[in-house]
Amino acid sequence: MNDTHQAVARVVEFYETLSPDSLARIAEVYAADARFKDPFNEVCGLSAIEKVFRHMYEQVQEPRFRVSSRMGEGDEAWLAWEFEFRFRGWKEAELQCIRGATHLRFAADGRVATHRDYWDTGEELYARLPLLGTLMRWLRGRLAAR
Repeated sequence: MNDTHQAVARVVEFYETLSPDSLARIAEVYAADARFKDPFNEVCGLSAIEKVFRHMYEQVQEPRFRVSSRMGEGDEAWLAWEFEFRFRGWKEAELQCIRGATHLRFAADGRVATHRDYWDTGEELYARLPLLGTLMRWLRGRLAAR
């Protein structure tokens, strides 16, 4: 791969400025046969990856990614990030924040070949839902070491 730092910077800029319109640039960042995996999706190919993000815009309001740290060497990199959004359709949709990490592997041309997101769906998402959140907090309290 040519320059890992340049490839990482391109990915960070893409995510920090992500919008429905900017998804048209996805081929500049991801290889044609790129693989993408997060806690809800496992897809391959540009159109499938784009579909994941289009679906995100249908489900949440005001989504925004902020990369808080990055490191890369050779053909791979790690990003730590925060994803802020508001639940669509909730009366008082307060700002939510999910914290996670992404492992990237780059193709020889510097585009993303594999993208894997790691984040705790229980703590970062399910525990914030009205009914499920109560159950999750109770379970956490029962299972925690004291």
